[in-house]
Amino acid sequence: METPQTYSCCLVGGTFDRFHAGHRLLLDAAQKSAKRIEIHVTSDLMADAKSSFIQSFETRREILLQWAESHAPGRVTIHMLNDVMGPAPVHEEADCIVATPETRGQCESINITRESNGLPALNIIEVAHMQDVDGGIISSSRIRNGHIDVQGHPWIEDRYREQTLQMHPRLDAELKTPMGVLFEGPEDAPEVAMYAALDGLDLSSSSLIAVGDVTVATLLNMDYVPDIAFIDGQTKRTPLAKEKQVDISRFPSLLTAVNPAGQLTPSLLKAIEQACGMDTPALIDVEGEEDLAPLYIHLVAQIGSQIIYGQPGRGVVLQETTLKTKERCRHLLGFFEAI
Repeated sequence: METPQTYSCCLVGGTFDRFHAGHRLLLDAAQKSAKRIEIHVTSDLMADAKSSFIQSFETRREILLQWAESHAPGRVTIHMLNDVMGPAPVHEEADCIVATPETRGQCESINITRESNGLPALNIIEVAHMQDVDGGIISSSRIRNGHIDVQGHPWIEDRYREQTLQMHPRLDAELKTPMGVLFEGPEDAPEVAMYAALDGLDLSSSSLIAVGDVTVATLLNMDYVPDIAFIDGQTKRTPLAKEKQVDISRFPSLLTAVNPAGQLTPSLLKAIEQACGMDTPALIDVEGEEDLAPLYIHLVAQIGSQIIYGQPGRGVVLQETTLKTKERCRHLLGFFEAI
């Protein structure tokens, strides 16, 4: 038997970026407690102050409307939040508010203001943070940082840190298909395609990760130092002449990894994780091949990172790290074999 709602109108406020299991827990508490729920979602202006990679207000609103239709039809309204407290201090119909442990203090401040306005205090429903499979808190920021998915599962399984993975032959054709936008240009003038790929790209708040000697050298010649670079001393599996090798002195941090062709190794994964945690540009010199590195890079990198690599004879490929990209890479790894 369904528990009757105790309150008339419950207020819920938040950013609701990358709608996740913790958000669902919060909203579930509200819909079980009140007959009507008002969800106040931070505006784009407020959200941008947190991170430039937060989804748009309209995207966040649409996802919440879908939740409301499935879980509390006819009982939910969604509003734009333009300041920290919103309408709560003067809301005459509201009688409860949902909080997490970290926002309870803010709700208590709201109640002090309400009482000074001659309004009764809101009943505070505190909802504990939902934890991920490793005991950490599921949060939008951790999802944007690339650590977990919206269910709280890590993108990188622990076994990958111990096992070497061998690519299955059936993946060969799929992995040769560009995993992003192809920018075409002549092979003897790679900067043509590179300029096209970088045109309009805002790198002030996102990482640029370059894979391949020609790609890295082209960027350096254009005076772009990527945040992370991968080289193996070869192009088309042919060793590069000394004069065409990448100037590694442009990178403050130098890392090495061993990764044979057609494989993904714990050595490569460790180097990628180290580089993604650095504050200065890092170069990873791979003994073997770095062709498959983007599969691990996307799984480790934060949302919004830009991965660029060469497509022999055609140009360069630019791929943004998104939740969808991470999901595809995780799916593809399922076809690799542990050796």
